[in-house]
Amino acid sequence: MLIIQNLRKEYGEHRVGQQVALDRVNLRVGHGEFCALTGPSGSGKTTLMNLIGMLDQPTAGTVRIGGLTADDLGADQVAELRSRFIGFVFQSFHLLPRYTALDNVCLPLVYRGIGKQQRRAMATLALQEVGLADRIMHRPDELSGGQRQRVAIARALVGSPSLLLADEPTGNLDSRTADAIMSLFLRLNEELGLTIIIVTHDSTIAARCRRRILMRDGQIVEDSAFSGRFVRG
Repeated sequence: MLIIQNLRKEYGEHRVGQQVALDRVNLRVGHGEFCALTGPSGSGKTTLMNLIGMLDQPTAGTVRIGGLTADDLGADQVAELRSRFIGFVFQSFHLLPRYTALDNVCLPLVYRGIGKQQRRAMATLALQEVGLADRIMHRPDELSGGQRQRVAIARALVGSPSLLLADEPTGNLDSRTADAIMSLFLRLNEELGLTIIIVTHDSTIAARCRRRILMRDGQIVEDSAFSGRFVRG
């Protein structure tokens, strides 16, 4: 599913104010895994998430998803790969306030050129999947925080991605709602076989993930897939 080899990301001018965000990161994630990417602030976890999601480009190294590497593709092909294979969920929901839940979930399908009737049917199914069948015509300001995050998850799912990337998806939620959202992620992982990687600083959230990957100073320092042994990227 996902293979990362010798990944490095630098910011700033070479040798002048240069910051190394990631250094020699290696990682393999198989189909259907449920992973927590955790670590202190500044450890590189969000940078790694952005590179996996092809929202940014590495300074060196490769990210391969489903056998395809962004280095081998043009900008339009990268956008197509991202659209078809990856779903994104963010801490701040990123819903359009004037759109209903249904129309928010439809948006990724508009960019794929799918007709209105078909995309509304697909969006309705996605909202049913996350337990919002009775809220499809509500706007974000008519929904609770947990319901808004479920809309965001439905939007990420509507295109049937192979990989779901969630960046602090429970960060704006109270503990009970966060627990319910995590239960939803676990169900989607089990029932759909969806590969999920969650960035979180919350140890409670990380503990519910089947695989925990700890980052520090731009490197992977521990990976529970290796029986708790420390591994260097």
